[in-house]
Amino acid sequence: MRPDFRLDPAGHIASLRPMPRTMRVQYPGAIYHIMNRGDRRENIFVDDVDRQDFLKTLAEACQKTSWQMHAYCLMKNHFHLVVETPNANLVEGMRWFLSAYTIRLNHRQKLFGPVI
Repeated sequence: MRPDFRLDPAGHIASLRPMPRTMRVQYPGAIYHIMNRGDRRENIFVDDVDRQDFLKTLAEACQKTSWQMHAYCLMKNHFHLVVETPNANLVEGMRWFLSAYTIRLNHRQKLFGPVI
């Protein structure tokens, strides 16, 4: 969520409240540049096994969604994807992909936190 600023008559910030992200436009055949970064810019890949698991999970997501992967770049604390979505299903596919990868990473790295 991004902040919504309102200024008072003197030009000072009067309120700062969260504003939801605008809806993502999805349509068949769209090509997206997707970038995702770790919390607080922390590393999201600890080792090459993490990168291999990421690519394996990404391949599963492509199979489930019929996405066509045009390019990817894996950095220590973020990644870039160029994805074509023949079925206008980017949001649903990314939800599955990121959830599946995170669950697998947390399990492999034993990063379980307390259940709230």
